[in-house]
Amino acid sequence: MKQTVPALALLLTLAACGGASTDAAKTEAKQEAAVATGTAYVIDTATTSVQWRATHKGGFAPRFGAIKVTDGTLNVENGAVTGGNFEVNMNSLTTDPASVTEEGKKSTDLDGHLKSGDFFDAAKYPTAKFVITAVAPFDSTKGKSLLPGATNLISGNLTLKDSTLNITFPAQITVTDAEVTANAKFVIDRSAWGISYKTEGSPENWMISKDVEIGFSLKAAKK
Repeated sequence: MKQTVPALALLLTLAACGGASTDAAKTEAKQEAAVATGTAYVIDTATTSVQWRATHKGGFAPRFGAIKVTDGTLNVENGAVTGGNFEVNMNSLTTDPASVTEEGKKSTDLDGHLKSGDFFDAAKYPTAKFVITAVAPFDSTKGKSLLPGATNLISGNLTLKDSTLNITFPAQITVTDAEVTANAKFVIDRSAWGISYKTEGSPENWMISKDVEIGFSLKAAKK
């Protein structure tokens, strides 16, 4: 019998050039990881999808693409996720060619720019990580969700480059005996992790929105 319960969600990291708007994830200092008890469910990296979307100031020149999750586990006890973590390969970041419309520009050029020292420095920091710290029911009267049908609030420590912060966002989660599925869409501020183009106050950095929209569709199966 299928039931919707508190559970984990996935995040993963982002892209750098810019933004979305609405419903920013609550961002705080790093917190203690949740104790993972119960049965382990392994994230299916082949079917898990993580997307990013970013823009220039005012929502101009939207860019979007994907990043791969390479490893992860969720723990479920009494029908609820108790903890978990996952990793993302920043070198897998790609830009959808459909989002690059300027003549003479290629999506692969933006891939290289985002993975360079200008933004994520994927050669030095190849892995981003998310560790669950808390799970709670989502109350639609007290918060908004970019994704309709959110059931839970997920909190976790997100590590990008050499910085770790705790974020909280709504997610839609379903648990069965065989698998856990989770979907989410939310916005983070890249500058909170010190991700800026050139310098924080430079015109080049100012032109890029600080907001980055993250979306994911996660599936994890019982070991």
